[in-house]
Amino acid sequence: MEYRNIAIIAHVDHGKTTLVDGLLKQTVQLGHGEVIEERAMDSNQLEKERGITILAKNTAVMYKGVKINIVDTPGHADFGGEVERVLGMVDGCLLLVDAAEGPMPQTRFVLRKALELGLRPIVVVNKIDRQDARPEEVVNLTFDLMAELGATDEQLDFPILYAISREGKAFKDLENPKDDFSDLFEMVLDHCPPPSVDIDAPFQMLVTNLDYSEYLGRIVIGRVKRGKVKKGEFVNLMHKDGTMTKTRVTQPFTHLAMKRLEVDEVSAGDIVALAGIEDAQIGETVADLADPEALPIITVDEPTVSMVFQPNTSPFAGKEGKYVTSRHLNDRLKKEVMTNVSLKVEEIRPDEFKVSGRGELHLSILLETMRREGYEVQVGAPQVITREIDGVVSEPVEHLVIDVPEQFSSTVIGVLSSRKGQMVNMEPQGNRVRVEFKIPSRALFGFRTQFLSMTQGEGIMSHIFDGYFPWAGELKTRQNGSLVSMENGPSFAYSIFKLQDRGQFFIDAGTEVYIGMIVGENAREGDMNVNVCKNKKLTNVRSAGADEALTLIPPKRLTLEDALEYIGEDELVEITPQNIRLRKKILNPSMRK
Repeated sequence: MEYRNIAIIAHVDHGKTTLVDGLLKQTVQLGHGEVIEERAMDSNQLEKERGITILAKNTAVMYKGVKINIVDTPGHADFGGEVERVLGMVDGCLLLVDAAEGPMPQTRFVLRKALELGLRPIVVVNKIDRQDARPEEVVNLTFDLMAELGATDEQLDFPILYAISREGKAFKDLENPKDDFSDLFEMVLDHCPPPSVDIDAPFQMLVTNLDYSEYLGRIVIGRVKRGKVKKGEFVNLMHKDGTMTKTRVTQPFTHLAMKRLEVDEVSAGDIVALAGIEDAQIGETVADLADPEALPIITVDEPTVSMVFQPNTSPFAGKEGKYVTSRHLNDRLKKEVMTNVSLKVEEIRPDEFKVSGRGELHLSILLETMRREGYEVQVGAPQVITREIDGVVSEPVEHLVIDVPEQFSSTVIGVLSSRKGQMVNMEPQGNRVRVEFKIPSRALFGFRTQFLSMTQGEGIMSHIFDGYFPWAGELKTRQNGSLVSMENGPSFAYSIFKLQDRGQFFIDAGTEVYIGMIVGENAREGDMNVNVCKNKKLTNVRSAGADEALTLIPPKRLTLEDALEYIGEDELVEITPQNIRLRKKILNPSMRK
């Protein structure tokens, strides 16, 4: 059988998953008889809710007798580890670029990885039905970006398609639009080289992804580099440390549309799944029993942000979660490291773990997943990971692109400059302005919420790790202190009403609080201890109903990301399946002084 292996790469929100949906729907109509739901590839609950792809996944379609394996990748740089390992499985890629936005920071990141591996991209200008679409200009910008990234002449001679992936259309010629993806399929067959395979050589496959099944145990996913393997055959698993384990392939699978198909044998060139290889890690090689030979291990960019995870120790610990001990936490983090390649975990003390990842979003997705599984955990503020380069302490710096309405641009530029940002480019686009900055990663902690309120929700920002630069010095990103509860018990509307001119509350009346819990943000610098558990004293003269019409300002509801962005050095976020609370590390006010 003939194969083509392609990855779909793009900046977040440029339409990768929607394009895969369209490809699946159209080939299924050609006779695979399976219903494809919206964004079918985003199978994880969090992906569906947020509309982003977190995990790279693969599917396959048949077109004119050729099996095309398609890998959908994340656009967020925080999940860059997913992109890096996946590109090793493919021979070509579709680079999706929004017809209005043009190449964005993450386009640069994924494209650089693809060009380094020698892949020849097919450029798909998507969303050409947008009112502000500028397809010709976007193609030129993409060409300039490739040239800047050091593409070869072959790579720069890329074919171009124009698409409206939501409507299932892609075509070569803007003047002559088509109603389906036939041009895209033809282009993949013509421009994406078939994998170079040697069926008769000893079996060899690199593990690029892991899955787990209740019945089959661990399933390893990857592309067969050479040879073939049958059901029940013994193979060698070659570990990163150079040791080998003899193990048996209990069941090989191939992919078609949204299904995994059981087969008796898989061979070189196909992206397959093998059950039975229990202690495999990502980046290891499954090889022939008699003639084992290891493939190069996948390298992934180092983490840039870390947080300290601990079991919950607040007065409410253990009331809401199922897994509350440090042993539970340790086991869960060990399990996560097996599949999440760009995550690192080290034990600082028996009940404290330093978890390092590619960014705040990367770590907050892990926390949200754990919370839904029933874990209780408390975490400290995110910290950047510094390195010493040539004797100078250096910190991670981001390339930030913001797109804002003109009237807000000066305010945003002022705030970013005060956070040690350096403007590198500014270009007006109609009544909006696109500004590019180089800015320390830590300066962006807590900026998104402020940015949205500064631009009245109309600003768009995206950023990408740009390298390590010398430490930029002291940075103050939070101006205000916290309102901290000095009593235990339920909060009362009466006391919140009396205190609401002091700051903004995060809790409603009737919320159970404890001493040292953060109940709001102070309107000034420094923390303030407040008593929200005081109710009105009643006498014969002052009746309970005399002033029932207390109007409380609605509290500010913090999401997990907001909470992680808000907390200071001496504060923690307490995360349970039912609540996200903020607290001081030292609960007792007199000891805190």
